[in-house]
Order: sequence, then structure tokens, then C-alpha cells
Amino acid sequence: MRRTAVLGSAGTLIAGTLMVGAIAAPVANADNRDHGWSEARGAQVAADRAAQQGVAWTDCPADWALAKPIQCGYVSVPLDYARPNGKQIKLAVDRIGNTGTKAERQGALVYNPGGPGASGMRFPTRVTGKNPLWTNTAKAYDFVGFDPRGVGHSTPISCVDPQEYAKAPKADPVPSSEADKRAQRKLAAEYADGCAERSGWMLPYMTTPNSARDLDVIRAALGEKKLNYLGVSYGTYLGAVYGTLFPTHVRRMIVDSVVNPDQDNIWYQANLGQDVAFQARWNEWEDWVAKYDATFHLGTTRAQVEAQWLKLRADAKKNPLDGKVGPAELLGFFQKAPYYDSYWVPVAKALSAYAAGDSKPVVEASASDMTDIAGNIASENGNAVYTAVECADAKWPTSWRKWDRDNTRLNKDYPFLTWSNAWMNLPCATWPSKQHNPIEVKTGKGLPTVLIVQSTNDAATPFQGAVELHKAFKNSRLIIEKGAGSHGVTGLVNPCINARVDDYLLTGKTDKADFTCTPHATPVP
Repeated sequence: MRRTAVLGSAGTLIAGTLMVGAIAAPVANADNRDHGWSEARGAQVAADRAAQQGVAWTDCPADWALAKPIQCGYVSVPLDYARPNGKQIKLAVDRIGNTGTKAERQGALVYNPGGPGASGMRFPTRVTGKNPLWTNTAKAYDFVGFDPRGVGHSTPISCVDPQEYAKAPKADPVPSSEADKRAQRKLAAEYADGCAERSGWMLPYMTTPNSARDLDVIRAALGEKKLNYLGVSYGTYLGAVYGTLFPTHVRRMIVDSVVNPDQDNIWYQANLGQDVAFQARWNEWEDWVAKYDATFHLGTTRAQVEAQWLKLRADAKKNPLDGKVGPAELLGFFQKAPYYDSYWVPVAKALSAYAAGDSKPVVEASASDMTDIAGNIASENGNAVYTAVECADAKWPTSWRKWDRDNTRLNKDYPFLTWSNAWMNLPCATWPSKQHNPIEVKTGKGLPTVLIVQSTNDAATPFQGAVELHKAFKNSRLIIEKGAGSHGVTGLVNPCINARVDDYLLTGKTDKADFTCTPHATPVP
């Protein structure tokens, strides 16, 4: 399942589901032989070159929807860091200057929202949109976004025709028979083959360590001696890998909603862990809906609300709503509730309307738009990058018996997301390109205090991930939002957290010990 963050307290979920059809010279860790000295030397060569070239900033292309005073440009990076003078690819970057005085400026703050496969190019709009959460930080920092390699405007990859990818309804992700499983396995293998056919030249290099090296080249191109970084969701893993490879290049780093960086967790176990966490968060939403039965009329207990969801699901499987919304499309919309409590009310209203006989809100929220060519291209690209990075980052099980056994077992108690998540990641079982060993995330000499922010009930990146990164980065500080579960804590209005994020970015100061904040308020319909 893709791990992404929204810009602010609400936004569009970028999670996808594959039913084809939802982290000085660099230090090389001796234990990370798969990411060795040749890449480290290549990263230094590329960074030195970028520092000389800089970025040729211009007005952004009109179709990027990034108006003045935001500026755009490109940074060239090696496709393969072991061959830094070989083939180069271009990464799109954008920026808006700090809003304070020259004396107040502390550098550039670079952002990654997650995925893998999400674009960070909207980050400067937090300033132009006058988002109050970022007013103080914007006085001190340029806000810099970028499209990671393979994403958006950065040498994009593709695995299937975008219009084919958008077609609906797709097969129900929950199999009713062995024949259903065979069909999904076939789709997953075909998807992997499509990635090789359409983007095979990029696949061996679509790794998180390469994206971390790209990030260091961007730092150099910006003219920054050290990196200030905000990573959310998968962006936390990118930050963790960057901090491991380039500890002396970090000035400030905030990681929010944390991927568990343990080598054994990347990525097969991570997705199994998500299935458990999503079920708990989905049940939390159902309890909230039941609390407001006077508003939604879906029942006064979790079981009654679940029955309404299962009825909708069964109805859509038997007769797709409006001919284009089946169980797969429903899940694409309803999984927004476990991700972000800003969606609790809209999702509940849609289910309530359906129960009352009006399917229009569900259809409008769930259906693909075949006329949105640009949107479909972006969605397909995001899914392609997600798959390419996760499949390349680690060695995945190739035995279908293991996949079947693990997901059948989980689905018994955690049915909300389990099979959908399995099919999305199954292309990695037949991946046609090299799969690497995950890097060992650890504290390198010179790494400053890293600020970790995490809610306890997060579904997409379960709480244990923050605990494990806290252990790996010995001098880190952990801010916990206890009892909350929205994904992307720094985008929420919680003064306890917002003040600490500001203080860290502006002064470098943190609490002397880890700190627990009370949760932000849950929605009231």
C-alpha cells in the first residue's frame, strides 16, 4: 500500500491499489555492501558537479499549475551512481524563497511526501496558499519540492497504458475461489512484465538509496552545505537512508509517520503489518460512525456499521454501481477514512446516502474519470514508481504458497485491506530486474538530532516504525500524538506538535526527552 502524505490538514489520498485495473564525502556503511564505495564516490562526483552547475530557475511551465513566485528547474543526476559520468537523468525541482529577511534565512527546506511515487512539487504552495501552520518556518526557509527519479516530471516511468490502468470496474480484490487467485496472479505477472517492457532501462536503479543520493545532489545544486529535510510516510524511509549514507550532511531532519526501517521489514513484512493496522483504524472509524447514528443512521454498533459496508460491497460486486464502481473502486475511496480522519465525515455521508437509497455520492467519489487524461497518467506513474522502488529495494518471496498462506491467515481477522494489499505488491514476486538488500539504517558519526513525529494509531505507517527508527538514530527525539491516527501529523492543527516542529526548525532545540501530546480533536459531523 502506498504511503503518502497530504499537504495540510486535508487533501487527496494518493494511495493506489493494483488490481490492474493505496523514504564532505558521503559515509559508506561497511555492512551495506549492496550500496558500496563505488556509489559513494559517484555520489560525491555528482554532488560536486551539481554544486558548480546550480539550478537554472525559471517560471514554471503553465501545465504544472505552479504560479509565480514559485520557480522551477532541473537537476541532472547519474542514472547509475557507480558510473557518475555515464547516462544522466533530469529531476524536476521547484522553490519559493523565504518570506523573511535575508538575515532570517536559514537555508532550503526540502520535502518528500512519500509513496514511493508521490510528487513533492506542491510543497511551495504551503507558502503561496498561506497555510498558517508554516508561516513561521517560511520566514526562515526556502520551501523546495521535487519529483523523485521516475516520478512526474523527473524522467517518468510507466508499466501499463494509463487509460487501461484507469478502466473500471476491476476484479474484486477479495478472492472467492482459487480461480480468482490465479487470475490476480496472472495480472500481477503481466504488470511486472509491462514494467520491464515500458521502463526496463530504469528499473535496476529505482531504489531508495539512489533517491537518497539524488537528494544529496539536489542539496549541492541548491548551494546548501547541509540539508534541511521534511519527509512524511515513505519520505521517512528516504530520510532514514539519507541520514545513514550522509550523516554529516544533515542540518535539520523531521520524519513524520514513520516506515519501520528494519531490514527484515522492507518491504514484504511492512505490507503485512499494514493490514493489521488498517483493520484497527477502520474499526475506529466504524465506532465513531456508530457514535453519531443520529446523523448517519448506519447503526449504533461497530457490527451494524460493518454490515452496511459489506452490503454495499456485495451489491457493487453483483452489479457495479453505474456500471463502473465495484468492490475495488469502493476500497479506493473508503480506505481514505483509515488514512485521514479529515475523511471520516465525507466517507460516512456517502455510505449513509447509499443506505438511504442514493448511490450518487459513492459513485462520484469512487469512479475513475476516463476523461482525465493527465490525472490517469499521474496515477499510473505513481503506481509504477511505487512498484519499481519497493520491488528493487529488497528481495521478495517468490513462492506463491508463502504469499497465499500469509494473506489467507491475515484476511481471517483483518479483511479490510489484506488481499488488496497483497495483489498490489505481488508483481515483486516475479520482478524482472535486480532486487537489492535493504540498507542498514543506523547512526553515523556526525548525525545531528533527528525529530520523529508519530501518531499511535496510524494505519499506513504503524507506530512501531517510529520506535524502531528512534532506536536506530540514537540521538533522535520522538513526539507522540497519543490516541490519534491520521497519517501525516505535521499537516494537522495540533499546537503541541506544531510548536515543537517550529522550534526545532527555527532553533534546533528539542525537548530534553521524548514528549507525548494529546490528540487533535476528532471530527464532529
